[in-house]
Amino acid sequence: MPVLSPWDLPMPFASDHSNLQCFLRRTTPVVPIRLLPKKCNETSNGYMQNIEKDDDTTEGFTLSDLWHSYTEWSAYGVAVPIVLNNGGGAVVQYYSPSLSALQIYTIKPFSSSFSAFGSMEKPENGFCSNDHGGSDEIYNSSPSSSSNCSCLSSDTAWDDDPTTFTQTIDQCGYLYYQYNEMASPYDRVPLLEKVNELGKNYPGLFDLCSTDVSPYSWMAIAWYPVYQIPLARNVKELSACFLTYHPLTSLSQGSMEEEISLPPFAVVTYKMFGTLWINPETSDQDTIICQQTAASSWLRQLQFQHHDFNFFMSRQPQKH
Repeated sequence: MPVLSPWDLPMPFASDHSNLQCFLRRTTPVVPIRLLPKKCNETSNGYMQNIEKDDDTTEGFTLSDLWHSYTEWSAYGVAVPIVLNNGGGAVVQYYSPSLSALQIYTIKPFSSSFSAFGSMEKPENGFCSNDHGGSDEIYNSSPSSSSNCSCLSSDTAWDDDPTTFTQTIDQCGYLYYQYNEMASPYDRVPLLEKVNELGKNYPGLFDLCSTDVSPYSWMAIAWYPVYQIPLARNVKELSACFLTYHPLTSLSQGSMEEEISLPPFAVVTYKMFGTLWINPETSDQDTIICQQTAASSWLRQLQFQHHDFNFFMSRQPQKH
């Protein structure tokens, strides 16, 4: 599919328009709804219990469909119409998505030799990326900060207390796979290419459905600007970068819709200067605070040291 020109997209100039909200809408994945076998049922304590009714179905989506919804965006970037300040017109900014972090918890142990927790064996260090980004202007991380692979599988779940792992299963499910990108943005490949690479060793990334995974499954997408049409010179606000956190399950049931969107439940920004992105006539400022707090709370709950989150937060403007 050819790259869109600025004239292919409607340019919003309404007084209540928000470039931030436009970005969030444009970068929300939409996947087709399928009728899937109803494999589990929620008990009174919130945990998922297996049921044996092969003829029962429920609405859901496949992870394969989710990744493929990023096909065009991974190839060309996602087009975001942005209204410039002071009546300076508008541009279409293109953002490239890359996989920043991922945790997939299954309701039951994944029936594959690749399932790390199905046999209750201690996971290997390969559960996430330990690649170190080189020194560059936008992303300069020290090896000491990135050597900690992260989260439940490496530090918490396998401590000296044997009950910790059981509690992890009771709360989250079985951790099938997790990923934590640590490379420089300049060294990253587009999201779909990375998932295809990881899927060679972890087929559940494509085989699992939303009905297979627990509500604690999630992904974080890093969005970096690549270009805009027409070229806007000396507009440093267009260098803004974003982290969006999305669920891998859907709470929507019986909607009879053909598609379902997976909007972010948390967002973190970087280099979002000035007033280009925030409209004071909207709730943008409160949205940023709430979404950032949601990301922090989510990562703290799962004890996941998200590399990109820590980097973004360390570069937040200081309030005086």
